[in-house]
Amino acid sequence: MRDESRKEQATIPKERSRSPEEGRKRAKIEGVEPQIDGGTFPAKRILGDEIIVEADAFCDGHDALTCILRYRHESEQNWRSTDMEPLGNDRWRASFEAARLGHYLFKPVAWVDHFKTWRLDLHKRLEAGQEVTQELLIGADLVEAAADRADAKTRPLLQEWVTMLRHPTDDPDLPVPSATETPMTPSRATAYHALSSELAELVALCPDRTLATEYGTELSVQVDREKARFSTWYELFPRSAAETGRHGTFEDVERLLPYIKDMGFDVLYLPPIHPIGRMKRKGPNNVPTAEDGDPGSPWGIGAKEGGHKAVHPELGTLDDFRRLLRKVEEEDMEIALDIALQCAPDHPYVRDHPEWFRKRPDGSIQYAENPPKKYQDIYPFDFETDAWRELWDELASIFLFWIEQGVRIFRVDNPHTKPFDFWQWMIARVRAEHPDVIFLSEAFTRPKVMYRLAKLGFSQSYTYFTWRNSKDELRDYVETLTTEPVRDFFRPNFWPNTPDILPEYLQTGGRPGFMVRLALAATLTSNYGIYGPAFELQAAMPARPGSEEYLHSEKYEIREWDLDRADSLRGFIGRVNRIRRENPALQETHNVRFHDTDNDEILAYSKATRDGSNVVLVVVNLDPHHRQSGWVDLDLDALGVGPDDTHADHEEYVVHDELGGERFLWHGSRSYVELRPDQMPVHIFRVSRRARSEADFEYYM
Repeated sequence: MRDESRKEQATIPKERSRSPEEGRKRAKIEGVEPQIDGGTFPAKRILGDEIIVEADAFCDGHDALTCILRYRHESEQNWRSTDMEPLGNDRWRASFEAARLGHYLFKPVAWVDHFKTWRLDLHKRLEAGQEVTQELLIGADLVEAAADRADAKTRPLLQEWVTMLRHPTDDPDLPVPSATETPMTPSRATAYHALSSELAELVALCPDRTLATEYGTELSVQVDREKARFSTWYELFPRSAAETGRHGTFEDVERLLPYIKDMGFDVLYLPPIHPIGRMKRKGPNNVPTAEDGDPGSPWGIGAKEGGHKAVHPELGTLDDFRRLLRKVEEEDMEIALDIALQCAPDHPYVRDHPEWFRKRPDGSIQYAENPPKKYQDIYPFDFETDAWRELWDELASIFLFWIEQGVRIFRVDNPHTKPFDFWQWMIARVRAEHPDVIFLSEAFTRPKVMYRLAKLGFSQSYTYFTWRNSKDELRDYVETLTTEPVRDFFRPNFWPNTPDILPEYLQTGGRPGFMVRLALAATLTSNYGIYGPAFELQAAMPARPGSEEYLHSEKYEIREWDLDRADSLRGFIGRVNRIRRENPALQETHNVRFHDTDNDEILAYSKATRDGSNVVLVVVNLDPHHRQSGWVDLDLDALGVGPDDTHADHEEYVVHDELGGERFLWHGSRSYVELRPDQMPVHIFRVSRRARSEADFEYYM
């Protein structure tokens, strides 16, 4: 046994047996939040947010700690600090304001506070009726040490305390308890006086941080502008914006701005606006060969007219695009531009930089494939090329070029097919000069890959919402996105449809199905978008049974849309977006709370502002074909209408139907709902604390 023990000890790594550089630092810090992957990536917050930091801090024994939070903006050299307050069980919290865009750096610091420990012990001794003469002398030494660290203004004040602690008196002016079981002596009277906040505040001005422990990792928070948290996107193909069926132009898009604005959208998202390649161009419905006059796919980028820094001639000129940017801004909207880092076979990059593309054994360039799908009209970049540095610089210059034109939002196509390190470098490079730029990641891929892209800098992300239909699927997925640590780095952007995706629910759900998915996307998250006019006009015909591709997909041909159709959802969409603007609770994502229902086809959830001034309750019939009814079990505390001195069953509150305009008086935590798809498949209620008079309201039993 003895020999085995020696053998086991010999295997201990030397690093574990080394003594620390300073073994007297007794405070330990762990469990710091927010923290993404051990500090590898920043958490995300919005300009003006209160950045709340929590940490576990403790030491051996019973000594008291002091904890502070050090923080600074990345552009600042000097650190600021604020006290961390104890929450109990060795948990501490502090906060600071996200006052500037960019990165904030922070780290907790803790140390054994001998004066605070002395003060606590002195109070216990007094309460126990013990003699405290020696304790006063110990305190005098601690205060004198603080005086040595103090500035010229504070030092003489502390010296007065040193004299008092070393020479207790029975000064009748000293504030002492009016009645104690132990006789009052000069030492006890002085001790009670020493427990005043005055001395503690003076000593706190000059703390002894000689043996302070700093958290080992410098953590960070990325601060974005408000649009990263709350935005409403409308995707439009400019070439289909003309009224007559000709190729649309930027000027035609200008004509549609009031239409888009009237529906309440604040981001106009345009697919790639660059010249479209002619070689290997795809025809209607993605047929391999195009006929004369077929416009091709906007994602087949590049031709003799130019590449990623050029404008498709049939859309207009670069000046026309700048004019459109100004017009959009006048409507209080922004343009989001699609950037797809890929090339058509006749893109100038293919001619000028063949080293940026992968060659097949026969010498031809490898086109894009996702077997069995083939994209002969697209050449992907080879990010393993020996010329990768030059490639990176050129691709970053594409974003910088469009930023110079005035674009501040980018939807990035398929970022998961490019290296993570490239995106982390590129986004950091752009934001170093333009911290207001927003990047939306279009990556429908594995969760860990989507999360990695969000961690390394993408402001918003597409999600699996498009395929989550049942109550359990929606609830589980949203709760995943709104629970730490995912909520700290991943901002979801829900899309019911895209030019690539016509989900089965929309194919079969009819008009109510479109209304349901719009309401869910717009109220479950604070960022959402639709591909229009296909959405409001309820385009639902797939290319073939079982496919999620549109028949006559706008990706391959120009479409004519009758925007004045009587069955358009334009009015419904406008009302929902108005409700989003008027209710701050819907401008957050992480505040969603689900409520139980006794019907699997009914989903209920609420959102409330942090101060409880605005509360919204949403009830949705997920079945687009049949009337559904049932009871909703409401969490009254989540609605801000929890009982005071009465029982929950007698609590009364008002719900205002924001879509229908009615107001109802509800009682207690159970309410009955009935939703007819042919009328309105969703309720969006604004909740008020209590009715003034029951006679003013209808009853909704």
